[in-house]
Amino acid sequence: MSTISLNAPLASAASIYKVVDEKTGQVTFTDRPQNYEQQADKQVTQTSVMTRNDTLNSNNNGNASEQSGSSAQAASAETTGTSDGDNNSSTVSYQLTITEPSEERAYRRPAQNIDVNVQVQPSLQAGDSVSIYLDGNEVAQGLSASISTVDLLPGSHNITAVVTNKAGGKLQQVARTIYVIQNNTTLQDNKRKAEQLLAYQNLSLYQKLLLKLGKSD
Repeated sequence: MSTISLNAPLASAASIYKVVDEKTGQVTFTDRPQNYEQQADKQVTQTSVMTRNDTLNSNNNGNASEQSGSSAQAASAETTGTSDGDNNSSTVSYQLTITEPSEERAYRRPAQNIDVNVQVQPSLQAGDSVSIYLDGNEVAQGLSASISTVDLLPGSHNITAVVTNKAGGKLQQVARTIYVIQNNTTLQDNKRKAEQLLAYQNLSLYQKLLLKLGKSD
């Protein structure tokens, strides 16, 4: 009689691959390259873009150097604006930096949230504020946001932080590209667990008892 293992280890996180459609230029990120490797018009390469969990420890250990690099990226991406019709708007030149994600990064859907943290120097003047946008839609006001990936389509997305004055004039902005991929590993694990649970429920009482006795040995 065969036995059922209910404690199989979870599969380790798969590498992320970049797939480019040579005809259209469309880019897809996936952890299942075999779905594309047999297609003649698809170019598949393993990408250096890492998931948030893969880089969390290195970010904590090298925070100072990463912030310095992020500041350089922010400076090249910032756009300075003036108030539209507000003569009393602040004339402060802000330095706006997205510190998290500190670089292009991929997130597994739906297991991971996209945590966004923003720094602004000097401190905001009265009437000025920061908003965070995802693909042009405001998701938060302030210097941080947590964005669920559940409803995001796989592919590239744009995070933008914007400083505006009380009249709505844009004073500064910075953007970062992130990628969302379907978490096939999680889906497979959930499917396996569901199959194991169904198989266990279909066992006779005697088989369940044998299984419990086997686990207690």
